[in-house]
Parts: sequence; C-alpha cells; structure tokens
Amino acid sequence: MTRRIPLIPTAIVALAVAAMIGLGLWQLMVRLPQKQAQLAQLAQLAANPAKPEIAFPRLPDDRLLFRKASGYCVAPVTGKLTGAGSAGFRYIVECRTGGAEGPGMLVQLGTTRDPMAKPEWPGGAVSGYVSHAPDGRSMLASLFDRTPKRLMLVADTPAPGLAPNAAPDLSSVPNNHLAYGVQWFLFAAVATVIYVLALRWRGRKSSSPLPAREGPGVGGERSEPPTAAK
Repeated sequence: MTRRIPLIPTAIVALAVAAMIGLGLWQLMVRLPQKQAQLAQLAQLAANPAKPEIAFPRLPDDRLLFRKASGYCVAPVTGKLTGAGSAGFRYIVECRTGGAEGPGMLVQLGTTRDPMAKPEWPGGAVSGYVSHAPDGRSMLASLFDRTPKRLMLVADTPAPGLAPNAAPDLSSVPNNHLAYGVQWFLFAAVATVIYVLALRWRGRKSSSPLPAREGPGVGGERSEPPTAAK
C-alpha cells in the first residue's frame, strides 16, 4: 500500500522553500546589481572629500555625497536617536533654516552609547560633510519608491555630551548580497532535507508491526505460556 503524504504540512513546507528560493534569487538578481551600481557610483565620488567646501544643498543630489559642506541651523525643531552600529546611537536633529538655505536641514550632531540621551543644542553654524539621511523605508517599499534619499549634514564638531562622528569612509560600504543569496538557497535545501527525513521517519513508524498482546485463552481464561516439564 502506498504511503500517503500529508497534504497541508507538505504545502506549507513547499511554500516556505519557494519563498526562500525567491529571496535568494531576489538577492542575486536585484539587490546585488543595485549594490554593485552603488559601489561604482561611490568609486566616482572618491575625490569628493578633498574638494572645496560648499553650502549644504537644498535638494537631493547624490553627486555631492562626502563633499565638505556648511549650513546654518536657525533653530532645532526635533531630535532623535538612531542606531549607529558599534558607535551606539547617532543624534540627528531637524533644523529650521532661513529662506536662502532651503526647506530645512538634517544635522547629525554626534554619537552616544546612552539610549536616553537628549543633548542640548541651540543651533547655529554647522560644518561637516554631506551624507544620506537614515531611510525608514522597508526593502520592499524601496523597490517601488524611487524618491531620492534625503541628504544630511554630518557635523565635524560634536554637540556637548556627544562623541565625534566618524570620518567618511567609502570602503566601509559592504556588499554581502551574494552571500545572502547563497544563504537563502542553503536554508531552502536544509528545510527540504529535514522534511524528507521527517516523512521517512513517519513512514517507518507507521509501518512497524505492533507488539503482540496477551489475550484470553479458551473459555475466557488467560492463556499461560508453556512451562518446561519438571
């Protein structure tokens, strides 16, 4: 008799494996080319840190990344902490600026390891370098939303109570999407092997003979095993 394969668990595992393979293909076919294009663009910007200082740009322009820039914060409007990896957190303020300097400006004032830090900073002149502001969009949303990333001024002098920001390092941008893709394929393979082994174990368990049970003997009496004659 052919062993029946459970439909619902098999369908769930098949969908999970298909999703893992899809994520692996997405890493290799979408994210890897995007990162390679980004790294190629960064290579073209390698000379930007040595160029003369400019006024902080009013509109997003990735050609100005890592350029030295300056701006004036009339007054800080909001401030928040965002993750900064091994540095802990970075403190970023939204500044109100004058009409001549455009519609507001984001400034990264420094880093801290205190998750409750609320530095006091009154605003004023700021100099540093141009960087991308943190992007709150998910990876899926970024595929369909082509809005340019907002720029931010990373201050070269920290606000009181904060540690200095790291200097721009173009070589620090990782390119791990090939490894991510291979990782998803390995996850799919491992999930498939584990499920096949579980099905085999289930089949062996269901086909193993049941242990013999002692039943009543003739006339309703329990039969006793024969004993050797004395």
